[in-house]
Amino acid sequence: MTAALVLLALLQADAPAARSCTAAEIREMTTPSDQAYRLTCRAELGGVAVRRRVLIEGGEASGAGIDCGGGVIRPAGEATTRAPTVAIWSRRDGEGWSPPAQVHLRNCTIVGNVRIWGMGAGGSMRDLLASSRSPGHTQAAQAAAPYGVVLERVRFEGVATIPLYVGPGVTRTTVVRSRFSGRSDSVAVYLDAESAGAVIQDNDFAIRTGREQIAVDGSGANRILGNRFALGGRGGVFLYRNCGEDGVIRHQTPSYNQITDNIFSGAGWLRPRTVVVGSREGNRSYCGDDAGYPFGSSADDGDGATGNRVERNRTRP
Repeated sequence: MTAALVLLALLQADAPAARSCTAAEIREMTTPSDQAYRLTCRAELGGVAVRRRVLIEGGEASGAGIDCGGGVIRPAGEATTRAPTVAIWSRRDGEGWSPPAQVHLRNCTIVGNVRIWGMGAGGSMRDLLASSRSPGHTQAAQAAAPYGVVLERVRFEGVATIPLYVGPGVTRTTVVRSRFSGRSDSVAVYLDAESAGAVIQDNDFAIRTGREQIAVDGSGANRILGNRFALGGRGGVFLYRNCGEDGVIRHQTPSYNQITDNIFSGAGWLRPRTVVVGSREGNRSYCGDDAGYPFGSSADDGDGATGNRVERNRTRP
């Protein structure tokens, strides 16, 4: 089996459903604060706003989630990459990791960003960098990362940072019947290295981006189906491998992805780049920063995109 298809049998047993949140927990979560609320239960909010950041961290948060009932999650301060609106993070646990599984966000407007992280959660790249020096890095990153996250009927309102970032090794993320609006200085959705098995289906992308709408960076076996993209002259879905960035070796290639039945409007007139398979091929100044190892992007700066299905996508004015 190729690394791109390693959806791990870490797709282990299903995690048990978390308990329902108590009335006291919901009151605390919906009370404005500069501090993140640590969620370990299932909250039904019925439209009541959350005016603080939410942290869903570690195995004890498996099965947790929020159904906003049409309400909004809007932090009191500015959402950043290290302090996102909603963080779904693994926690270091001795020599290993404790990842949350089967977390959900439904019927919410999220102002800012959602970041799903395993190794590297909180901004420390040390573990990710060290792991990437080993041949089994893809499997290790996936075993350490959250899996089975469901984002359904979510309205992402971007405020500069990437609205949805799916970090290294994260598997089985589902984004359905949602909408991306506002703006991002980068992309709308980022699927990072060693991640796999995401389903991005039946969503509306009406967001102003600085780059393409979806970046598939060394991420494999994803399905991007039946979405509607208003490109505003920017790119659509780009598949590549970002060799050498931060010295981290990318092992997996952007392969075995399915990008079908999407509708793209507002593509660039002279260069309508809706779906680009192999968009970089090592064309970055930092590609040599991971040199010295006989595997992954250390051995080959190319994108290595193979086995991708790009079919029945339509382009409109």
